[in-house]
Amino acid sequence: MHIPATKPKREGKSMAAQNVVFISFRSPIQPPFHGDRLTPFSLSFAHHETIPYALSISSMLSQCSKQWPSSSSLDLHTEPDLGLLSLFRGIGFLERETEYLLHENPLLLITPVESIRSRLESLMSIGIPEAALHCLIDERPEILTAEVYTFLKFAAQNLKGIKSERIERLLIGAELDSLSDISTRVQLFIDHGVPHEKLVQVLSKVNLKKVFSEMTVDEIDRVITFWKQYDIDNHWCSCIIRRPALLNLDLEIFIIPRIDFLLNLCKDESSVKTLINRFPHVLAYTVKHVEMDSNFWRGEGFSDAEFFKIVEVYPSIFSVSITRKLRPRVEFLKNCTLNKDDLFKFLIKAPLFLSLSLEGNLAKKLAFLVKMGYEPRTRELAMAMGSTTRTSSVNMQMVVNVLMNYGFSCSDILSMSKVHPQILQYNHTSLELKIDYLINVMCRDTEELLSFPAYLGYKLNDRIKRRHEIKTFVKGRSSSSNQSDHFSLNKLLSVPSKRFPHFNADCIIC
Repeated sequence: MHIPATKPKREGKSMAAQNVVFISFRSPIQPPFHGDRLTPFSLSFAHHETIPYALSISSMLSQCSKQWPSSSSLDLHTEPDLGLLSLFRGIGFLERETEYLLHENPLLLITPVESIRSRLESLMSIGIPEAALHCLIDERPEILTAEVYTFLKFAAQNLKGIKSERIERLLIGAELDSLSDISTRVQLFIDHGVPHEKLVQVLSKVNLKKVFSEMTVDEIDRVITFWKQYDIDNHWCSCIIRRPALLNLDLEIFIIPRIDFLLNLCKDESSVKTLINRFPHVLAYTVKHVEMDSNFWRGEGFSDAEFFKIVEVYPSIFSVSITRKLRPRVEFLKNCTLNKDDLFKFLIKAPLFLSLSLEGNLAKKLAFLVKMGYEPRTRELAMAMGSTTRTSSVNMQMVVNVLMNYGFSCSDILSMSKVHPQILQYNHTSLELKIDYLINVMCRDTEELLSFPAYLGYKLNDRIKRRHEIKTFVKGRSSSSNQSDHFSLNKLLSVPSKRFPHFNADCIIC
C-alpha cells in the first residue's frame, strides 16, 4: 500500500484507510516545547540502529485516540490532551485528508498534541473561526509548527478590529519567518503620529502581506516619512489615515511619477500638497490615465491650470469615462450656447453633471425642466441642469408643489428659477418654513419672492430671523410690525455682515 501522491478530494467514496508510512526511530522521543512554541531539535540515528516499522496511519492514530476521548466537534478547553485524529476531525478534516496532511508534513507526527492544540487556540484567539481553520491549515499546514507565536500574540492584543479574513490571507501568503518583527513595524506608525485609535483603521485597508512581509522596516519608515510632507496639520499622518491603500503602491514606480505629473499641470507645489492632503485618492489613477484626461480638456480649449482647478473641486473627474460621459455632456453644454469660459464656470459650480447617471438621473430632470417651460438648447436650461445636480427629481417636484400651494403659477416658478436656478435644489421642507415665516411673522407678501427668490436660500434662524428681529428692534417695533416693510428683502439679507448693525443678543426682542 502507498500514501496517495495527490491531495484527496472531499467528494466521492472514502478511500481505504490502509495507507502505509515508514517511520524509523530508535526510541520514543518527545521534542522539547514551551507553551505554543517549539524548541528546534534534530534527530540523528546510526543506520544500523534504526528499526523499520510499517504502520497504517489510521491504525496508529486509532491507537493514539484510545488514550483521549474522540469528539465530533472541536473543544479546546474540555480535555488537556486530544489525539491527532480527534483534533483534526474537530476542525472538519476527513480521515483521508488527515492521512495526506500528516504524510506531507511529517513534523506534525513528532509534534506534541498539546502544542498543536495550543496553536489552534492561538489562531482562534485572533478571530479565526473554527470553520475557517480547516481551510487555513489545509492551505498552510506549517502554521501549526512554525515560529509565529510572537505574531499571534501581538495580533490577539493589537489587531482585534481587523477582519479575520485579512489575517488569514496574511498567514497564507506571507513568509512566516518575517512575521516575528511585526510589532516593530506597527510601532513605526505610532512613532510617526498615527493615533492608536486609528491604527486598526489603517491596517484594515493595507496589503498586510506587503507591509508586514515584503517591505523592510527601513522601507516602511521611508514611505511614512515621505507621506508626512503632505500633511497640512503636521501632527499626524492624515494622508495615510484617509487613504491607507497608498501604502500598497511603490513610491518610485507609482506615487512619485503621479505627483510629478500633477505638478506639471499647475506649477504650484503648495496647491498639489493641498489637493493630495484633502483628496489622497487622486493618486490612485495612473499617469497614462490622467494624461488622457488632460489631453481631452486641452482639446476643448482648457489650459492645464484650468483643468487642475476642476480637479481641485472634483478629483473624481478622473473616474468619469471620456467616451460615455465627458464628451457627450460637454457637447450638450456647447449646444446650449455655452462657450469655453461658460463651460469652465459651469463645471466649477456643478462638476457632478459630468458623472451622474443619464437614464436614472439627468434624463428625468431634463424632461422635468422642459415640462416646466424651459426652452431646449438654451443657456437657461444649462444653468438649471447644473443646479439640479445636487438634488433629486422627487425633491424638485416637491419644491414645485410647495410653491404652487402658496399661489405661485407655473410661469412664476419658471421666472424665479431663471433668476435664481438654485431654487430647485432647496429642501422642500425648509422652503415651506421660510415662506411661512415670511407671511406670518414678517408680514410680507409672497410676490416679493418674484423679484428676490434668493430669500429662499438663506438660513432661517442664522440670517432671516436674526436680521428681521434686529431691524424691528432698531425701529422700536414688535416683530409683527409692518413699519419695516420699506426694507426690501434684498437689502435686508444681502448686505454684508460687517455693514449690518450688531447688537447684544440680550437686547434683541425674541
